[in-house]
Amino acid sequence: MPAPSRITRLLAGAALSALLALPAAAQTLRVVLVNDLASLDPVQSTAAFVRNHGFMVYDQLFALDSKGEPQPQMVDSVDRSPDGMRWRFTLREGLAFHDGSPVRAADAVASIRRWAQRDVVGRALAAATGSLEVVDERTFTLALARPFALVTEALARPTASALFVMPERLAQTPATTAITDATGSGPFIFEPREWQSGNRAVYRRNPAYRPRPEPADGLAGGKVVKVERLEWLSMPDAATAAAALQSGEIDFLEVPSPDIIPTLERNRAIRLFPLNPIGSVVWLRINHTQPPFNDPRARRALLHLVNQQENQQAIGVRPSEQIPYCPAYFLCGTPLESSAGAEGLREADPDRARALLREAGYDGRKVVFLNATDSPANNAVTLTMTEAFRRAGLNMDAPSMDWATLTQRRNRREPQDQGGWNLFVTIANVLDAQNPLTNLYLASPCDGGLAGWPCDEELERLRRAWWEEPDAAKRHALLEQVHARAWQVLPYINAGQYRTLSARRANIDGIRPTTIPVFWGVEKK
Repeated sequence: MPAPSRITRLLAGAALSALLALPAAAQTLRVVLVNDLASLDPVQSTAAFVRNHGFMVYDQLFALDSKGEPQPQMVDSVDRSPDGMRWRFTLREGLAFHDGSPVRAADAVASIRRWAQRDVVGRALAAATGSLEVVDERTFTLALARPFALVTEALARPTASALFVMPERLAQTPATTAITDATGSGPFIFEPREWQSGNRAVYRRNPAYRPRPEPADGLAGGKVVKVERLEWLSMPDAATAAAALQSGEIDFLEVPSPDIIPTLERNRAIRLFPLNPIGSVVWLRINHTQPPFNDPRARRALLHLVNQQENQQAIGVRPSEQIPYCPAYFLCGTPLESSAGAEGLREADPDRARALLREAGYDGRKVVFLNATDSPANNAVTLTMTEAFRRAGLNMDAPSMDWATLTQRRNRREPQDQGGWNLFVTIANVLDAQNPLTNLYLASPCDGGLAGWPCDEELERLRRAWWEEPDAAKRHALLEQVHARAWQVLPYINAGQYRTLSARRANIDGIRPTTIPVFWGVEKK
């Protein structure tokens, strides 16, 4: 066999030097999140997977810091009139979309308008807006027609239909039509050709992204990407995901199954930490438009069948991470924690539930409880509550499906026997349930909501009074009234709050307690 030529040896040496200078393993971050990426439009869907995708490919006008305060992100400067009724925003210089086009005020305005057609916060801001106008390439103005005390908080909306800025050409798409082009101006670029729904989604570092100069703080500050490639992998089986983390096949696991946590704690190559320090809450969503739960007495019956601690035990939450009882719509352990109007939930009372169902005239019809079996926590509490409801005499049906299918079916308005539904469970965090303005499922806007939305003018009046009131002390008093009224209406039921841990490989640095998983500032050593 002839000896390699000098040129061949030089090329091989150069390739080896490049490989050693830029280790491939350190350039690809592999993560497993709670759900897989099933769609791309952050306005069309309130699903967490779209929000997670959005924080990679888009940027925000304002972003919440670690204290929950809105900070300028894409915005460079803000001018606000003394009465808070007129606002002028100027974007930072040099912002660009992934296709190279500059980010303009027209893009921001079009994005706000599209978002405001769907999101509960966006609709509230739009209802208070007199005008939203482009001034020049980098400047736009907002004039209020009536008081709205939380303008920058609204523009920092981080969840449900989060407010992300996309090109005007995409933002002009009707909000009822899903976009399929993920062009943004964020720190990562989506690779559509490598996207395999149910398998993986791939992102690469955006070399043209210009981070803010401040250090990263919560969802705000400088978004400095330190890996070249991010792979979001699908591993719905909890044991498979945990084994992949231990073997080094993946680097980060958002929510390990509680039963595997002791094993991960003993592994020196794994670090457990609270990505979401306040914890998660099980939301039992009730369809108010279909019997039997169109009757408030039938809804109240559920309060005497749901056992929060039993649900947490079904998930496998360790006692140290459980919150045995929490009546708060805005989560326990937050400044807005309240128990005003609370009843039930501490212990099951089937006799009281049966009496309420009789008063409501329940006739034994089928109750459809949608079950996302690919989400272990959702599946566990759905099955647990299905059995509890069945023992009280409800005729339960819990059809199995994946979460992506559930997010489509929950939009159906037909009766149960025509593909409709009565109940489903979703897992929320403090950003989902933060306050009367941002709490998506607290909204009761009648025809303005999604399928199954409650309709209560008094709750809507109190919510609006809360976000219009500029005085913090007066807002607190209003919050108690909002909370008490919500317990009368029951837009949803808090079926249990618990703390969660995430897991990473020990050689991964920079993942912070941001509640939402974000991957700027993350290093793989």
